[in-house]
Amino acid sequence: MEGADWIRALRERPYELLREVDRRARAAAQGSPESDVSGAEWVGIAFRLGGEAFLMAREEIREVMGYPAAVTRVPGTRTWIRGLCNLRGQLLPLIDLRCFLGSGPAAVTRASRVLVANHREIPAGLVVDEVMGFRRFHENEFSADLPPTLLRCERYLAGTFKRGPEVWPVFSVRILLESPAFQQAAAS
Repeated sequence: MEGADWIRALRERPYELLREVDRRARAAAQGSPESDVSGAEWVGIAFRLGGEAFLMAREEIREVMGYPAAVTRVPGTRTWIRGLCNLRGQLLPLIDLRCFLGSGPAAVTRASRVLVANHREIPAGLVVDEVMGFRRFHENEFSADLPPTLLRCERYLAGTFKRGPEVWPVFSVRILLESPAFQQAAAS
């Protein structure tokens, strides 16, 4: 259907109308013909640490929240553990991701956010400088190549998404939380 005919034809079926609008919007955003919209899509949460932008897989994050007003420091822990906060009755350890990576403590600002990890065994809230929303990529834009980063966090990366001049390193929550360095939270 061309022109506005498809809108009229789907006016009485709102779900199908929304699906068609979404399909056409994705095709326009990709700059490709509408027939090329099919294929697997990867969705990630874009965030910033210092001057660098990263992605985390949407499945690895349970929620994004603002920095809590009350954080209780835990004695005897490494400096990258900010403390504990109460998240709907559950204690959540807050991890300063920049500090963990060796770039010094992050300054908490109005833009700071906590990415709550979706991990079965290890609860963690990862403090980042800013969350920039969702980013969608086609699987063919993924590369296993690990780009060099200013934070030197390549060991926690799962690959990269590339679109034109943009390079988006994919930070793996699972690799981070299960790493021996992360497991050693007690101060030495």
